[in-house]
Amino acid sequence: MPFPSPDLRLIAVDMDGTLLDGHGRIPDALWPLLDRLHADGIRFAPASGRQLATLQRAFAEHLDDMVFIAENGAYVVEGDTEISSDAMDAAFTASLVTRLRALAAEGRDLGVVVCGKRSAYIERADDAFLPEAAKYYARLETVPDLLSVDDQILKVAIFDFADAAATAPALADLRATHQVVVSGEHWIDVMNQGVNKGVALRRLQAATGITPAQTAVFGDYLNDLEMMDAASLSFAMANAHPEVVARARYGAPSNLEHGVITTIEKLLDGVPDPVA
Repeated sequence: MPFPSPDLRLIAVDMDGTLLDGHGRIPDALWPLLDRLHADGIRFAPASGRQLATLQRAFAEHLDDMVFIAENGAYVVEGDTEISSDAMDAAFTASLVTRLRALAAEGRDLGVVVCGKRSAYIERADDAFLPEAAKYYARLETVPDLLSVDDQILKVAIFDFADAAATAPALADLRATHQVVVSGEHWIDVMNQGVNKGVALRRLQAATGITPAQTAVFGDYLNDLEMMDAASLSFAMANAHPEVVARARYGAPSNLEHGVITTIEKLLDGVPDPVA
């Protein structure tokens, strides 16, 4: 299926397994591409389960050119302007932390990150878990009690050292009122109902006057599914989960082949040969 000829105004890109290479790094080829996008008036929006501060650190030299869809869509910021946010109820957050402590006491090897607007917070800080949390949260505070955190909480992230997909069913009842998303092999994210990258992208489109026809998205995992529906140009990476491949309209080479960058370059250059 050939590319249409888009009036491209916005590109939203997942990070892990999509933009980042096999070593978890941003490819050097992205930086001149960001300059080209900025010159063409095209917004570039990393869309990630990561914290806003972590995304801002990764793109520190291009902050004026970026929109950030952080915390799986719970927090959207352009420059100094908050586009949208969706904080969780404090009582629910407390009940979830208590429940996760009980699961850990039963033998599940879990780490919990309570993700606020100002910072992320952990109470487990051993040498096994701390590096995993620090990888995704540039602002990370160790506190004696997660129940004492005073912040607007956007998300609770659970790291399962074994298999997140095996632990997710233990939280299945929460789906009646909240999002429970397996966002990686070891991570589960719990957010307010209706919070996802797709909703965040649509809010960003509404705020900027950009249409789905003017939007391209790239993703590889289940927390990218809703984002695929918000863009006419939706790309699943070659390494993507089968459900993402089924939802996307197009394919892109894998993250190991810098597929985001090469595909954007084709879009900008009008090359009509997407990966099928």
